[in-house]
Amino acid sequence: MVSTRSHPSAFPPPEASPTKRAGSKDPTPGPTSLGSTNNNNNSALWHHAPRRAILYWLYISLPLVTWDASYVFLRPHSMPGGSLHAPIFSPYKIYCDVDYNYGWPAWEDGRGFTAAQSLLNVAETLLYVAYLAIVLRAPATGNSAKSRKVVKGSDAAKAVILGFSAAVMTLSKTALYFANEYYGGWENIKHNDWTTLFASWIFPNTMWVIFPTYMTYYFGTEIARGLEAATGSRSKKAQ
Repeated sequence: MVSTRSHPSAFPPPEASPTKRAGSKDPTPGPTSLGSTNNNNNSALWHHAPRRAILYWLYISLPLVTWDASYVFLRPHSMPGGSLHAPIFSPYKIYCDVDYNYGWPAWEDGRGFTAAQSLLNVAETLLYVAYLAIVLRAPATGNSAKSRKVVKGSDAAKAVILGFSAAVMTLSKTALYFANEYYGGWENIKHNDWTTLFASWIFPNTMWVIFPTYMTYYFGTEIARGLEAATGSRSKKAQ
């Protein structure tokens, strides 16, 4: 019989299996992990579920913005007295007297600001349309009463970036519109009384500050959380 009492050292314990080692250090990333490439489990993909408030705002605002841009680029035919004014652009007869940017004073003076901001309207509208195209083709989850569209994987990343970019454009452009009046001595609106100014200019334009601000925060938060999740996952793998 061979004795093992004089063995110089104890046998080393068996190494943990690769599965256990990976499981102890790298838990499976959750649904908010940006950059996950697990194609066999859709629940592990980063996802985006747009808020109903955002969708409703886009359904209302995009037709209005398209209508507004059409008026601007069809001037002077879309203006009061023009061949295209009635019936499509008839409401602008009132607004032209409130904001001279849309009336004859700006047109006759050859001011380019109105058309320039409308050109940005077109750009941001295209971004919103691209966002909606991704969202609306995504499947809905939940029951019919409380179902929500959920975009997953790379489509979710594209949708959030498009939404964030468009919202920042809208917010910046609206801030510029206010700034243009402020630094121009309120030249285009100072002739109004306060009731008319609030109802026809301040309140409507403020809506294009409130909702884009909320959208910028919402999309920006999603992007930040996704990047944090991806960075944290990679940091654990590097340890």
